[in-house]
Amino acid sequence: MENCHKKFFIGLLLFFGILGEVHAKTALTGYLEEGMKNNLVLKEKNISLDQSLLALKDAKSFFLPSLDFAANYTLANGGRAIILPLGDLLNGVYSSLNALTDRQTFPQLENMEEQFLPNNFYDARVRVSYPIYNPDLQFNKQIREQGIKLEEYQIEIYKAELSRNIKQAYYKYCLAHTAKQILEESKVLVQQNLKDNKSLLANGKGLPAQVLRAESEVENINSQLIEAENRMRNAAYYVNFLINRPLESEIIFEEQAIEETEISMLMEKEDFSDRAEIHKINTAKNIQETVLKMNQKFAVPRINTFADFGMQGFDFDFSGQSRYIMFGVNMAFPIFQGGRNKNAITRSQNELTALTYQTELLDDSIEMAIRAAKNNIRAAEAAKSSAELNLKSASAYLRLIDRGYKEGTNSLIEFIDARNQFTLSELKLTIANYGLLGAVADLERELQNLN
Repeated sequence: MENCHKKFFIGLLLFFGILGEVHAKTALTGYLEEGMKNNLVLKEKNISLDQSLLALKDAKSFFLPSLDFAANYTLANGGRAIILPLGDLLNGVYSSLNALTDRQTFPQLENMEEQFLPNNFYDARVRVSYPIYNPDLQFNKQIREQGIKLEEYQIEIYKAELSRNIKQAYYKYCLAHTAKQILEESKVLVQQNLKDNKSLLANGKGLPAQVLRAESEVENINSQLIEAENRMRNAAYYVNFLINRPLESEIIFEEQAIEETEISMLMEKEDFSDRAEIHKINTAKNIQETVLKMNQKFAVPRINTFADFGMQGFDFDFSGQSRYIMFGVNMAFPIFQGGRNKNAITRSQNELTALTYQTELLDDSIEMAIRAAKNNIRAAEAAKSSAELNLKSASAYLRLIDRGYKEGTNSLIEFIDARNQFTLSELKLTIANYGLLGAVADLERELQNLN
């Protein structure tokens, strides 16, 4: 029995633990994760990263021996030839020798003619080649390695931008959703007002003009609701577009809390040295420095070696005489190329100078963006405080006017004005709240460092 109680208690803990985890994951967090997984631009950038990894594998493969097979077969007739006057040179000598020995031991020879172009000739070989010394290979490997880092930083930059865009798009959806709720609540109020005015008119205590004005307010609210619905639908489209879902997919609304403590911590941050953009431009400078070193070594000899294992012969002869092995070493270095190598060095130096200027510009632009984002948060906080006070006053004013209107001491115009002020105050506070959240998302993006 005791074991059963323990198992039941552990099961409850696991159940509530899982339940807590599910609740802890907000809708916005889910959309951010889905966007990082499914966004089409991010998928494209991951393909670029894969391409860079393949390029690095290619650069490493040049350090290994290469093995190639080649074969050719030629038929030829005519062309240049070499004449060998064997008959003219030896026939006289052979005749004298035959006369002296009284024998025909030495035959008469004919002059020979061999053409340079080989006829009915084949050559098949396997070549093994290996670079003994080539500094370009090492430099290219370093450039490819740094190119991978460049692609990774580019992905991190886009992820940060995508995160901000998803947050702000979702905040716009929540703003439109909340605005629609406020207008629906206001519609209930004006419909009740229309009902009351119709009842007064039916009992001979109201005026037709009051009924018409109440009907006009209902239609005005209906028009605003259509606009709010359209804004909410467009905002949902954009969220679904960013996370690569069908545009008509449902977006879950969750009221977004404003964490004052987190905002205060963000406002105190200043360091942006670990941003992906900083690492990206530093990596670009490292690549250009490697290119400069490679260009400066243009006069260093490049030494390669090779060995051929093959067979060649006429009339498809495959005897032992047709087999051969050949080994060789080649070396090359430029003597005169019209100044192209020096021009390449100058271009690399100019690129480095340009990247230095870009680094200074990037630092200044990030610092400016951080300061602007903090100012926007301060302005949004002030607008939020003002909107809260305004809503508090409008709410109290509406209660007084509503009571007076029902008692007959306040006019319909005063009631409509109080109701409009209250609705407008609710909308202003909603706009201020989500405006503050949007400004916080901007500052989070500007202060976002690499993971």
